[in-house]
Amino acid sequence: MSGVGSLNHVTLSVAELERSFRFYSQVLQFRPLARWKRGAYLLAGEQTWLCLTLDARVRSEPAAEYSHLAFSVTAESFATVVARLRDSGARAWQENSSEGDSFYFLDPDGHKLELHVGDWRSRLEACKQQPYDEMEFF
Repeated sequence: MSGVGSLNHVTLSVAELERSFRFYSQVLQFRPLARWKRGAYLLAGEQTWLCLTLDARVRSEPAAEYSHLAFSVTAESFATVVARLRDSGARAWQENSSEGDSFYFLDPDGHKLELHVGDWRSRLEACKQQPYDEMEFF
């Protein structure tokens, strides 16, 4: 059976490459892989590849809807990374109301991001204890 695999990479449009490169490499501590005049590649963890690309159409305010990207963080490093984000001036965009520690924040270009302690297994286990409205498990 063939199908789609895991997430390959994420590309984020940015208004200022240097500012965004510093945020992702220094604040979130993603590993820089390559950089050029209009973009950069960084690695989050061991597999998730992030591309930053200059784009004059970047909006400064986040979209009103809930779409966002979530990155894993260990329980041991959660408070440290959240403090580093707050110190950098990153703004929170939502309070956590689900299983596991989460911090919802905006990057310098208004992209909605989340740090989350846990994975799909811990989320489903919590949902089995308190399922969402009309939730069905497979």
